[in-house]
Amino acid sequence: MAPPAARLLVLDAALKSARAGVIAGDRVLAAREGAPETGLADLLPLWAADCLAESGLAAAALDGIAVTIGPGSFTGLRASLALAQGIGVAAGVPVHGVTVGEAMAAMLPGLGRPLWVVTTARRGRLFLERNGAASAVDEPDLPAPEGPIAIAGDRAADIAARLAAAGIDAVPTGIDACTIAGIAIALRQRLAAGLPPRAAAPLYVDPPEARLPAAGLRPPPRR
Repeated sequence: MAPPAARLLVLDAALKSARAGVIAGDRVLAAREGAPETGLADLLPLWAADCLAESGLAAAALDGIAVTIGPGSFTGLRASLALAQGIGVAAGVPVHGVTVGEAMAAMLPGLGRPLWVVTTARRGRLFLERNGAASAVDEPDLPAPEGPIAIAGDRAADIAARLAAAGIDAVPTGIDACTIAGIAIALRQRLAAGLPPRAAAPLYVDPPEARLPAAGLRPPPRR
């Protein structure tokens, strides 16, 4: 189990923005953040290296690596998870997964009502995390809550407005992205509760967009 003052490298590229940082306990020692449209596989390693250098820590001196596992962008998750696993193996430190919903919930202590995390999926679909489970739904099919809720995520404002217009008590939280601290806190809370750490593997809740050609794959070239 990571101690409360654990030194963690934190990586996140699940949604539209990406971030890397090093945190020790509650203190963020270094962080990088942005919304790159391409090149995450090249950019994240540079951010991670910069953050480690700025913090004065070698990767092998970390207590662990925390990385968001989704739901979110296939490209972003692939880049961040591959980097986390690579650094973890090379440095001999454990790599733990954190869901987007867990991270955002950790940023909202004492909320007092159930939290829905609603984020953009693809072509009119939404990712929904609630009650510890993740799903993907077509936007018109978003279920109605059974009681008052709070909403986080990059679709929180418009979804809350839509539900409020239907007479449902739904309030936006103003949280639309994870933070380095939120991801680290979520990991510490999970471990402190005696729950097993999540694997650093992508949380896919929608089938892949890629389809095999109708005629099948081409045969290998003749030698």
